[in-house]
Amino acid sequence: MNELLIIAAPDLTEKRREWLESLASERRLSPNTLDAYERDTRQFLTFLTGHLAGPAKISDIHTLRPADLRAFLAARRREGSGARSLGRHLAGLRSFLRYLERKGLVNAAAAGAIRAPKQPKSLPKPLSDRQALNLVTTGAQLQEEPWIAARDAAVLTLLYGCGLRISEALGLRPIDLTPGATTLRITGKGSKTRLVPLLQVVFDAVATYQKLCPYHLEAEKPLFRGARGGPLQPAIIQREMQKLRSAFGLPETATPHALRHSFATHLLAGGGDLRTIQELLGHASLSTTQVYTGVDSSRLLEVYDRAHPRA
Repeated sequence: MNELLIIAAPDLTEKRREWLESLASERRLSPNTLDAYERDTRQFLTFLTGHLAGPAKISDIHTLRPADLRAFLAARRREGSGARSLGRHLAGLRSFLRYLERKGLVNAAAAGAIRAPKQPKSLPKPLSDRQALNLVTTGAQLQEEPWIAARDAAVLTLLYGCGLRISEALGLRPIDLTPGATTLRITGKGSKTRLVPLLQVVFDAVATYQKLCPYHLEAEKPLFRGARGGPLQPAIIQREMQKLRSAFGLPETATPHALRHSFATHLLAGGGDLRTIQELLGHASLSTTQVYTGVDSSRLLEVYDRAHPRA
């Protein structure tokens, strides 16, 4: 965390540092969530410097009113934050203020008095069966280096064949894929673990990459490597997907995460039940998984409108 960018009194800066450390060690939040909370609270303390005409102290946090928090959210909205970002800003601030309240330093009632912005309802944008299969079977062939083509094919096959997040796929080690295994143990958000079926086609794609990779793949080191041998970064796969979108004429929503959406949607369309799909995706709440029922219904209506003679 970059404490140099924080404008606040030393007492508040120190408590913020302790809070962030507790989120990582005790609550085991994902690195992305930690980065977001760090950024949100840094922006809030910077805002308070101007709002209060000086660096904020713990005593200033204790006397915060709902109007002060609303002013911060309004400032973020003017900077371009949408409803989802504003909701995350508020969640981060509530977490920080409640931490200070548990320490007996402030009253967090002001944060609890503010209702989170209403979130827009949006459905995941999965690929069609054919689009997903084209990407994982022929898309990576656009690469000139055979081992990089095999690497990208293996990553995309893991995203679609196992429903992994890109961070989960790139976090795999050779030791995680033992010969003859039929399941893959994944550690996802919040350090939650789950088992997903390891299809033969997925295992074969990874094995092909391992055979062609020019670097020594140690058992407990990252499985997927960049061109220079270091751990493969998500941005590399994201850029590859941009090229594939252009080559296959796919929409902007065709991202690596769209392959995970496709995994869930195609399972549901094939008769999979929500509880099983929830476990496979590693969702903490069934309500998160239920969004895919809306996707499936939308696709059925599209087919009806195109094909039914009375539509």
